[in-house]
Amino acid sequence: MREKLLIAYYAFKDKRTPWYVKVVLFLLIAYIISPIDIIPDFIPVLGLLDEIILVPIVFAIIYPLIPEEVKQDYKESELTDSKHFVFVGIFIVVSVWLLLIYLAASYLLHAF
Repeated sequence: MREKLLIAYYAFKDKRTPWYVKVVLFLLIAYIISPIDIIPDFIPVLGLLDEIILVPIVFAIIYPLIPEEVKQDYKESELTDSKHFVFVGIFIVVSVWLLLIYLAASYLLHAF
């Protein structure tokens, strides 16, 4: 699954990928990131079912629409060593948390 997600990321940036595939990939990522869900996450068990069921179904539909040339180019590229993607992801997550902590701390200091 990890390789397919990286191929989807590579395909999103590639010019040979059809526009409708890029739109669906963008909407899928936006849905995953968005705090608004079909079933709210605070509902025990059911809150995570939409991500567990909906995301793989949409991905299974869209993945075959990515051109084979793009998939093959990804496999031949140096991006198959995805360690730098992991570090970029860690950097983004840590940066967002630090920003949220800073905003919360500055709000609390000015509130009291």
